[in-house]
Amino acid sequence: MYNKLVRLEVMKNLGKEVNDFINSYLTPVEKIWQPTDFLPDPSAETFKYDVEELQTYAQEMDYDLFVTLIGDCITEEALPSYESWIMGIDGVEPENSSGWSQWVRSWTAEENRHGDLLNKYLYLCGRVNMREVEITTQYLIQDGFDIGTSMDPYRNFVYTSFQETATNISHRRVGSLAKQTGNTKLSRMCGVIAADEARHAKAYKHFVTRIFELDPSEMMLAFEDMMRKKIVMPAHLMRESGQKAGELWDHFSDAAQRAMVYTGQDYINILSDLLNDWKIEHISGLNEKAEKAQEYLMKLPGRLQKITDRIATPDLQYQFKWVKS
Repeated sequence: MYNKLVRLEVMKNLGKEVNDFINSYLTPVEKIWQPTDFLPDPSAETFKYDVEELQTYAQEMDYDLFVTLIGDCITEEALPSYESWIMGIDGVEPENSSGWSQWVRSWTAEENRHGDLLNKYLYLCGRVNMREVEITTQYLIQDGFDIGTSMDPYRNFVYTSFQETATNISHRRVGSLAKQTGNTKLSRMCGVIAADEARHAKAYKHFVTRIFELDPSEMMLAFEDMMRKKIVMPAHLMRESGQKAGELWDHFSDAAQRAMVYTGQDYINILSDLLNDWKIEHISGLNEKAEKAQEYLMKLPGRLQKITDRIATPDLQYQFKWVKS
């Protein structure tokens, strides 16, 4: 167990800086892009042509890449779960309109646009069984998730630092691969979402940096604990109609690996980047237990690399109900 009183004091101190965090890492509503900026305009004379162009490129997309795009959309659409989870961590007061609750609401508002954009794209593209996608999304919100953080803000900020970086990679890669086949409009959509995720990742990494300054030993132990458990993706309980919770995740993960959108190597690279960003090797003033955690963390990328090098991605494609046959 962690010391809740110390966590609350650290969060209270950092909460005084929330306005600075919002100004530094989020974009005012009037200035940020909206999904409509990237979608065909129904009132335009070119609407039918624009949709036909969108559908043509969607039909030509590689199956695994297309499935990964759909899964990314579903993950973004489960946002209500993520907001309620962060609102519940120690040090966030939902009834307070200032401080950390304002950060969570503002972050959620930015994230909400991602699912809106991708969902409308998939609806228009003509290649998706939207009812099956909607079933998966509803199940994902209904089933919830257990990411191993409890209500500890330290562990939660490690998780969000890792996860926002992972989503940045996934959206950016889908966009890059789409661009290679001439699908520039989808590439732009994925690109602007990826840019948001990159800003959000910087924010959460900054929060952890500040906590290391205030409570280094406990922050180090929280980081170690999360990496021993392994970071699970927020959609790890993903399923299709007729399935049990989590039954679809391995198939989706395999598709993302085959498409080279998000791989086991990316997991190791993100960990290595966090170790560098937080200067883990050089943090001093740790207690004995935290020093052992520090040593474990610095050796972990090498250990994971040996495991990853031995793992082969299944070649067999799974037929997702999301995609029209």
